[in-house]
Amino acid sequence: MSHLRHVLTPLPTTFSHPHKSLTMRNFKYWAIVLLVLAVESRATWGAEPMALDLRFQQETSEGTHRFHRLVRGEQWAPEATALIICDMWDSHHCVNAVRRVAEIAPRIDRFASVLRDRGVTVIHAPSECMEAYKTHPARTRVAQVPKSKSLPSEIANWCDRIPAEEAAVYPVDQSAGGEDDDPEDHQQWAARLAAMGRNPKAPWLKQCEAIGIDEKLDYISDRGEEIWSILEQKHITNVVLVGVHTNMCVLGRPFGLRRLASNGKNVVLARDLTDTMYDPNAWPYVSHFTGTDLIIDHVERYVCPTISSDQVLGDREFRFAADLRPRLMVLVAEDEYQTEMTLPQFAYQHLGQHFAVQFCFGSDSSRSEIPGLEALDEADALLISVRRRALPASDLQRVRDFIAKGKPVVGIRTASHAFSLRDQQPEAGLAVWPEFDAQVWGGNYTGHFGNNLKSTVAVAAGGEQEAILAGWSLEGFQPGGSLYKTAPLAAGTRNLLVGKLAGEPEQPAAWTFIRGDGGRSFYTSLGHVDDFAQPQFAALLSAGIHWSCGLACPSLADIKTQREKYAAGTGKQRK
Repeated sequence: MSHLRHVLTPLPTTFSHPHKSLTMRNFKYWAIVLLVLAVESRATWGAEPMALDLRFQQETSEGTHRFHRLVRGEQWAPEATALIICDMWDSHHCVNAVRRVAEIAPRIDRFASVLRDRGVTVIHAPSECMEAYKTHPARTRVAQVPKSKSLPSEIANWCDRIPAEEAAVYPVDQSAGGEDDDPEDHQQWAARLAAMGRNPKAPWLKQCEAIGIDEKLDYISDRGEEIWSILEQKHITNVVLVGVHTNMCVLGRPFGLRRLASNGKNVVLARDLTDTMYDPNAWPYVSHFTGTDLIIDHVERYVCPTISSDQVLGDREFRFAADLRPRLMVLVAEDEYQTEMTLPQFAYQHLGQHFAVQFCFGSDSSRSEIPGLEALDEADALLISVRRRALPASDLQRVRDFIAKGKPVVGIRTASHAFSLRDQQPEAGLAVWPEFDAQVWGGNYTGHFGNNLKSTVAVAAGGEQEAILAGWSLEGFQPGGSLYKTAPLAAGTRNLLVGKLAGEPEQPAAWTFIRGDGGRSFYTSLGHVDDFAQPQFAALLSAGIHWSCGLACPSLADIKTQREKYAAGTGKQRK
């Protein structure tokens, strides 16, 4: 808008005599005036609202500690919205953190630029770096903002948690600082910082150069009172936070998610424009990127919703180049074998190193609803623990479409009859898939033997040659629950395990199948709650998931080590 005012400067500022006709010069002048007024009126009365999808997580039922991942649409007025860029420093004591900041900074710059152009206020908050900006217009502009008369009582202080988090177990151990550097890299990096005259423990001096600061529009501050006063003066109710690190500064700073959410701002985290300080050598011993996912889950459950940058930029959600984890959706909707409890625990222990895991739980109030199933469209693999559910036709079609793309599918126990009903037709609007067992697993489920009959499991003929059973041992394993009747399998299946019951024919208990669409399927009729308690089953299921996605299968020894580490670390975690 400043360039329009510049055009007006040399032109007359009054009309000619009212009874004289307008000259072409005056006509052009007033045309420009009207244009300026139109632009300023748009800024005053509000630019086009921004349509955002806010993702949040809601407990399936009170006290379950299981969550539906849900989305609600909102329309945000740009003039009532701010973007806060948190601690995107020019350096850090963790060299891996520096590398990730360098990768994400250009995306944040684009994000900020688009929002700024739409009328959003941009606030740069590189904490402890105000000295570098003492004469910068974006910093001196803050001094012109009157102190808010409604400052929250703790707005100047760090916030470790808010009441909503009291019942939660914090998802990662960051007590050692969260550095995930290679030791040699870290030592070399510290030496370089020292040679540059920087403090190796706190080397940041300013915000990284990749993120532009608009001298005429932006603000620079790291103080809660100042940032709150900016928000209040500009009547800003909506705030987006980006930057690092989610589990520390983004959550805890005086201008962070906790303070803003607890004091009534409509705050969201841009979940793909952030990073954590988490070391995979610390509990829960998952990949660095899974650590970030766990923190984002925590934010969505207990602090505030999240958005993703593609909603503003119109492309795809940002993902770090080193994050190669397949996105595994775990679909849980059965009420026989407690997999709503056993599968999350299994996933936290054994999948977080190599997979980005998302759970999708059936509704506790309606058997035909699985909230959040639309996220399957972005998944790379699917694990199914569902029992006799008829779904809305569009939801079941989503499952069909996923499988038809040849993507990996894994099933346990009741997944053989996941989408079929027993001797009844689905209600209007609902759909079933009776051929699911044969088409997806190559199976032939016809019921099960008595629950009181104890079966045993053995390696099928030739099964010992399969990668899934490499390093696997049946010693000490006792399957829980009834033995499923699954014979005969379809041609093309490879049987891995058989279940045995005195006086009865053997029944396949675990096998692989290459479907007609070319996709890999792994299924096991095991999956009783007692099975999950045994490392052999954890090793079998983990290997089956890895195999289906074309990854190296973990051994039984790997599984036992991980279970022991996880259990030891769990006892130390704070609530």
